Amino acid sequence: MGKIHIKLEPGEIVEIKTEAGLRYVQVTHRHTSYPEVVRAIKGLYATRPDLAELGRAATAFSALCPISDILGSDNMDAQSIGHVRLPEHATVFPTFRTPIRDRHGDVVYWWFWDGEGLRFDANPGAETDAWPQREVIGARELLSRLSEIRS
Repeated sequence: MGKIHIKLEPGEIVEIKTEAGLRYVQVTHRHTSYPEVVRAIKGLYATRPDLAELGRAATAFSALCPISDILGSDNMDAQSIGHVRLPEHATVFPTFRTPIRDRHGDVVYWWFWDGEGLRFDANPGAETDAWPQREVIGARELLSRLSEIRS
């Protein structure tokens, strides 16, 4: 029997049990055409920390992830543990990037999406290298990326 489905709102923190310990993500935004935007919180924990501490913690990465749907399934040992205010750096919708490739696989230019509009740039600055890819990740990919976080 599956878990009860809930729709998570910005500020909600989800605790994820992994083999290494507890990891956390926070919903930062909802978009009408995409799943939730989440920020992975840096840190690996043996026990649940204070919610306020998690809210202040640094962001390891952001991603489009249907975390509400994941919680409503049996794909991950995870649960919503509460709501805290978003840190200042996470209040603005992140800009996602998508490489546009030629037939040889080389990047010709990049599309950038800020949740509202698209723009492109053939020679973006180095700051865009850290921007998240515009892709929806599921439970398996989320767990993989969480396991790669170095605290």
